[in-house]
Amino acid sequence: MTALLSVRELEVNIGTVRVAAGLDFELQAGQRLAILGRNGTGKTTLLSTLAGLREPEAGTLLLSGESYAALGLRRAAQLRGLLPQGQLDAFQSTVLETALIGRHPHLDRWTWEGREDEHIAREALAAVDLAGFGAREVHTLSGGERQRLAIAALLTQQPRLYLLDEPLAHLDLNHQIAVLELLSRRAREDGVGIVMVLHDINLALRHADRALLLFGEGRTLEGPVEAVLTVDTLSRLYGHPLREVRVMHDGGQRYFVPG
Repeated sequence: MTALLSVRELEVNIGTVRVAAGLDFELQAGQRLAILGRNGTGKTTLLSTLAGLREPEAGTLLLSGESYAALGLRRAAQLRGLLPQGQLDAFQSTVLETALIGRHPHLDRWTWEGREDEHIAREALAAVDLAGFGAREVHTLSGGERQRLAIAALLTQQPRLYLLDEPLAHLDLNHQIAVLELLSRRAREDGVGIVMVLHDINLALRHADRALLLFGEGRTLEGPVEAVLTVDTLSRLYGHPLREVRVMHDGGQRYFVPG
């Protein structure tokens, strides 16, 4: 089976700072990968590289078995979607118009969005608790509402691979959990792949199948969350001692807390 995302011997740098060296992993359909690391270790830079927006120093990167160069811009945009860290609204637009931007890779050059496109966008808005917001001006939204709109635009795009840079930013607790459950449902039911930068270890433990740790200076560790997210690796990752707690009435679920 061809992986949604295949990374081989990838080297990524920011100037003289090494983000990753010899990085190898594959993401299959339906899998969720959490990227964890301290501030400044290059999580956003790595995500941009995985999205094909910057060239790696070395290695190969394949999306559904093809390079970004072979796919071309439009086909790549149909297959992978990127949620950046910050949302910039340079022009006035409504919530529905903003969500419909996600349909652009699927339209011919001079084609306007149709009823089906609008239906997809409205379903996406409802999925992130923005039903009924379609006519609102984007500039009137709160930070959390604007973040959920960005996620709705990504859902409207309907890519096979979701690359999300801190998708929980600005969200209150109930919407954090709702978004993670929504992404997990898309992975489980539609077979999409999820790569997301997270800061909450315990949410990564619950809502990811695999984890990629960035230790700095090019050192990385990738694998199943059960093997990668341990007291030892996480204490080294964050430079602070952690301890593991198991809650028996929660099915023996593991949690990590400061030591």
